[in-house]
Amino acid sequence: MQADRVAIGQQLRRLRREQQWSLDRLAMEAGVSKAMLGQIERGESMPTVSTLWKVASAFRTPLSYFLGAATLPAVAPQPGWHQDASGMAVQPLFPFDPALGFEMFVIDLQPGALSESAPHSPGVVEDVVVVDGEMALFVDGEWQVLTAGDGRRFAADQPHAYRNDAERPARFHDLIHYPGAGG
Repeated sequence: MQADRVAIGQQLRRLRREQQWSLDRLAMEAGVSKAMLGQIERGESMPTVSTLWKVASAFRTPLSYFLGAATLPAVAPQPGWHQDASGMAVQPLFPFDPALGFEMFVIDLQPGALSESAPHSPGVVEDVVVVDGEMALFVDGEWQVLTAGDGRRFAADQPHAYRNDAERPARFHDLIHYPGAGG
């Protein structure tokens, strides 16, 4: 994971400099402490998926900007996956495509995992499809249980969360649409 941590930090620093934002401004816009952002930039801390979402939303950039593109491994998690302490592992299946305005991820939730997501940029929509196992999705103020084959579309510019109460891992695809990004 050292390489992932360093690459994420480099991407964060590059984007912040391109935007000409200070760490103070990014901390204010993203709702993440300046100290944490500095640790991420220096490769000293592995951010959670939730933290990366906050930063990506502040910059109005896709999450895959920080995770890079990789091919789908046969078994989870392999190099190319971003796994955090919440029990969530994320890998881009299709990195952000500016012509189409979307990106798609394969996400694994370990038993007991809970990942809460702050609202994304205005107008962002997610399509979640469970591929294997069972998970709960928090949208519109309530938890919904989804099993393999179930799918939901929701406004991701509202608080939402993913949880695995089952005894085995769950895998789902997450297609994220960015309004106005398509050509």
